[in-house]
Amino acid sequence: MSLFSYETLKRVMFNFEPETAHLVAGFGLKALPFCPPLYNKIRSHYFVDETILHQNIFGQEFKNPVGLAAGFDKNGEYIKATPALGFGYTEIGTITPLAQSGNQKPRLFRLIEDESIQNAMGFNNKGADFMLKKLKKLKSFDYPIGINIGKNKVTSEDRAIDDYKKLFEIFKDFGTYIVINISSPNTPGLRDLQNEKFIKEVFGVGKSITTKPILLKIAPDMSSQDAIDISKVALSAGASGIIATNTTIDYSLTPHAKDFGGISGKLLKDKSYHLFKDLASEVFGKGILISVGGIDSADEAYKRIKAGANLIQVYSMLIYRGPNLIKEINEGLIKMLKADGFENINQAVGADLK
Repeated sequence: MSLFSYETLKRVMFNFEPETAHLVAGFGLKALPFCPPLYNKIRSHYFVDETILHQNIFGQEFKNPVGLAAGFDKNGEYIKATPALGFGYTEIGTITPLAQSGNQKPRLFRLIEDESIQNAMGFNNKGADFMLKKLKKLKSFDYPIGINIGKNKVTSEDRAIDDYKKLFEIFKDFGTYIVINISSPNTPGLRDLQNEKFIKEVFGVGKSITTKPILLKIAPDMSSQDAIDISKVALSAGASGIIATNTTIDYSLTPHAKDFGGISGKLLKDKSYHLFKDLASEVFGKGILISVGGIDSADEAYKRIKAGANLIQVYSMLIYRGPNLIKEINEGLIKMLKADGFENINQAVGADLK
């Protein structure tokens, strides 16, 4: 039984505009660590910690493979609360060098009939200095944290490398890994940076500044071959892994879509899986692969893992299903791993490719 009825909470929250609801939820998450008895009770209910799910990745222990995708915690304000929702790790950001307000409102929409979200946020965040202060306070917090970085909207394409260089310098000693985000559809010209020249340049700069693992996050709207080619370039340039995928601008997926912004959630599931599967068939074993996009069950999570994913991420489906989804995924994975005779999740990663 759930600790509380998320369906009841969802009905209340869905009476608010999406951004307002996010702020209300965020307030609760920020406050939660300051009430240890409540925090510990919620965490003990939702957080699944079984040896069969443990993985050592990037030199840190991930106690379960389900992470919170970037975009939910843009300013690193909910990091301490994230384990209470059941997540084995979190990815914060996207962070830009300077604070920016993002795109004009309204810019966040629920596609309720499709269990999906459409956003045109535009990297709204409080900037790198704010995030740095947050991370400095977490030095003793033993929990895997990915740092997702991107360029400011006002930064021209030919100066984009300067923004990424600044961000590498600021966060070079923080987090478990760093993600280069050039795949969001909500910053003009950003996806144009998904080219061989820029990818080689940005990884060259990053590797010269930090020893932290650097990953590339790619869009779902390119062909499988283009995704494979770009990922191979990144891995050859020093990438430690690939995250697939970001949101989609394929508005043909539903009649309920706006004609701007990126779609995430259930509508993205098949598109994300097929691109990931094709990508993994070519680059599996050359870096850590993280699958994200519409993962809504243990079955879907296990499918991504057997296709080559070391880790998975959830965002939109958390909004529709609540933290019990994370618990159900992890408990379901344990059952399926044991049923298939695996002693550890590592043995299942890429099982369909072996």
